[in-house]
Amino acid sequence: PYPELYNWDGCAQFVSDYLTMEPLSSPITPPSYLPSPTTTLKYQRGNCFGFSVLLCSLLIGAGYDAYCVNGYATREICMMDETREVCPLLEKSKKVLKEPVKEKVKKYAVKPPRDLRSKFELQQVAKKEADIEAAQKKKQKEEEERVMEAEKPKPDPLYGLRVHAWVLVLSGKREVPESFFIDPFTAHSYSTTDDHFLGIESIWNHKNYWVNVQDCWNGCKDLTFDLGDPVRWEFMLLGTDKPLLLLPEEEEEELADEDLDDFDKEEEEKGFDMPSSWVDLIQISRKEFETRCPQGKKVIQYKNAKLEKWAPYLNSNGMVKRLTIYEDPECFRVLEVKDWFENREDMMNMRQLNKKTEVTTEYFSPGHIQGLKAHTYKTMEPETERTMEFYSETRVDGLQKRVENAKEMTEYFEGRSDFLHYRHTMFGRRIKRAQILLINTESNARPIVQIKEQFHRNPEKPADEDVAERIFMILEGRIMLTYHCKDDYITASKKEFIKQKDVDNKGNKIIMTSDMCISYQVGSCVKNKKLLHLYEMMLKLMEAEKQLKHQVWESETEVLEILKIREEEAAASKLTVSMYDTERNEKSKQQRETMERLMQEERQRQVEQDLDYLAPFLIQMGSTEKMSKWQALRLKEDCLNDFKHRLIDKANLIQARFEKETQELQKKQQWYQQNQLSMTLEDEDAYLMYCSDAMFCIRILEIRLNRHKEMAPQKYIELEEKLCKDPRLAEYLKFNV
Repeated sequence: PYPELYNWDGCAQFVSDYLTMEPLSSPITPPSYLPSPTTTLKYQRGNCFGFSVLLCSLLIGAGYDAYCVNGYATREICMMDETREVCPLLEKSKKVLKEPVKEKVKKYAVKPPRDLRSKFELQQVAKKEADIEAAQKKKQKEEEERVMEAEKPKPDPLYGLRVHAWVLVLSGKREVPESFFIDPFTAHSYSTTDDHFLGIESIWNHKNYWVNVQDCWNGCKDLTFDLGDPVRWEFMLLGTDKPLLLLPEEEEEELADEDLDDFDKEEEEKGFDMPSSWVDLIQISRKEFETRCPQGKKVIQYKNAKLEKWAPYLNSNGMVKRLTIYEDPECFRVLEVKDWFENREDMMNMRQLNKKTEVTTEYFSPGHIQGLKAHTYKTMEPETERTMEFYSETRVDGLQKRVENAKEMTEYFEGRSDFLHYRHTMFGRRIKRAQILLINTESNARPIVQIKEQFHRNPEKPADEDVAERIFMILEGRIMLTYHCKDDYITASKKEFIKQKDVDNKGNKIIMTSDMCISYQVGSCVKNKKLLHLYEMMLKLMEAEKQLKHQVWESETEVLEILKIREEEAAASKLTVSMYDTERNEKSKQQRETMERLMQEERQRQVEQDLDYLAPFLIQMGSTEKMSKWQALRLKEDCLNDFKHRLIDKANLIQARFEKETQELQKKQQWYQQNQLSMTLEDEDAYLMYCSDAMFCIRILEIRLNRHKEMAPQKYIELEEKLCKDPRLAEYLKFNV
C-alpha cells in the first residue's frame, strides 16, 4: 500500500533507513546461515546478506529483475564508512553549458572603429595573464592533490578479501536501460564497473542460483551478466528462466540427431527444482513504515557533514531531517545547518542557518496564512535587513518579494492589472526615535523621503501616455514621470511637477503656472498640453502620492504582523494530523471509540432482550415439566402484574424527579427575588446558567413522563401477546385469548 516502494530507490532507501547494520563475524568468510526477510524485519537489524535478501525481495515484488550478490568489496563499502563521501543533499546538479551562438555578420553592417592599440603590448599583457592563470591552476592542482593525499584511506591489509553482499538489477524489466548495483547499506546505486566492487562468487534469486566462472582479476569491470551463458555462469537448478546460449555446432547436432532430445529429458528427470518458499509474506505496518529508523532516529556521518533523520511526529517541532555542514574534516567548526520539517501547521518545510553570517532562511509550502514562501533575516527585530518572498498568485496585490532594511524597502510585483512591477521606498531618520511597536500607526511610521514605481508597457495606451516610471520626491516636493519609448525613438517623454503651497504669504490662491511643470515631449510636431490639463494631472498625482504613503504604511504594518505571527508560530510549533490518521487524530479517535461503545451497548441491549422473561417466575413454581392450565394462567398473571408494577414504579420515579427539580427551581427563583439588588454580575450569570440547566432538565423529564404514559399500555399489550404466543404457554392459553 506504499507508493514509495514501487521504485528501486524508494525500496533501497527504506531498507537502509529501517535496518541497523551489523558487521559480519568474520570479514573474510560468508555467514553460516541466511536470515529470512521477515526475520530481518522483525529484529530490525542484520548484516549485508540480510539487507540484500530483504531488498531483493522487495525489488522482485515491484517487478525488477533483481539478484542477491555474494562477492568482495572495499573496506568502505563493507563497513558502511561514508566519511569520505559527499552527502547526497550537497551534490550540485551539473549545469549544461550552452555554446554561445555566433551572430551572423550583416553585409551592410557598420564597421567597428579601428583598433589603435599596440599589438605587442596586447601580446605581452595576454602572456602575463596566461602565466598568472597557469600559476593559479598549478597551485590549485597541488592543493587538490595535497587534500586528496591527506584524505586517502590507509592501506587495507584485507583488500580483495572482504566479503560483502549487495543487489544486482539487470536491464529489461521495469524499463531499466542498463544493469547496475545497489549497496543495501547506503541505498546508493553504482555501475557494474565501479571500483568499489572487487569480485563476484555467486548470485541468486527466488528461482535459481548461479556461480560465476569468469575471472575477477580486474574486479567487476570485465564481467558479463548474461546468466543464460553456461560458459560464464554455472546454474545449480534446471528450472532456470534464463535461456541457454547454444553454440552453432550444438545447434546443428540438435537438428540432425533426434536422440539428443531424449537424453536431455533423462537429464532433466534426474535434476530437481527450487522448493517452495516457507518464508511468510512481507508485511509492513503503517506505523513501522512511518517510523523507518530504529527508535525513530538515525545518524549518518559524511565528509565534512552529519545527517540526522527522525520519524514523523517524533519531534514536537515536526523536524524530520537535519544536515550539519562543517568547515574542517574533524567536524568541530559548524558552517551551516539545514533543517527539514513535515506536518507543521505554519507550513514551514525547511530552515537554513549560516553560522558565519548568522543569516536564517525559512522556506514555506503553499498555504501559509500570509502567502509566505521564504523569509531571510538576521534578527526578528523590526526595521532590520530581511527579505520576504510570497506566492504571488495567492495574494490580491500580486506581491512577489519584499526586501527591507532600516533605510529602504523594495517590493516586486507580478500579474497586476495596473502593470506595476517595482516599488522602491526610501525612508528618513526619525526626529525622535521612539520604541518600535508591533501595533504600527501612521503617526509613528518612518518618514518617507522618496517613492519610485516602475510599470510594464500597457499595449492599450500610446507610448507617450503610458508611464514607465514615476518618482515622488516627497521632501523636495517634486514628482517626476518617465514614459515608455515610442517605436523608432531612443529617448522617452518626461515630465516634472513642482508642488507649491496652495496659498502664498499674502493669502492669495496660487494658480498653476508653466514653471510648475517641466516637460520634454518626444517629437517636435507634438504640441504641449494646456495648463488646465497639467493642473488636473498634478492633482491626480498628489492624490496618488497620498495613497502610496498609505500603501507603504500598510506594507510596514504587514511586515510587523508577519513577524508577530512567526514568533507565535515558532513558540507554539503546532503539528497537523490528517483526518485519515486514526492513530494520531484525537477527534477521529474519540469518534471511533464512541461508535464502538454505542455498538457494544446495542449488542448488550440485544442480549438483554433475548433473555428469558419467564425465568424468574418458573424458578418460583419449581418443576415445570408438566404444567397445568391453572399454573399457566397464574404464570401469565404474575408476569403481567410484575411488568405492570415496573411500569408504575418507573412513572413514579420520573414524576418524583420532575417535582423535585420544579421545587428546587422555585426556591432558587424566590432567593433571586430576595437578593436581586445585592447580587453581582457573576452571581446573576450563575443564576441564569442554573435556570437554563434546570428548565432543560424539567423539559426532558416532562417529555419522558408523557412518552412513558403513551408507551406503557402498548408495551403491556405487546407482552400479553408475546405470552400467549410463547410455546410453553400457548397450548394452555389458546382457549382464553
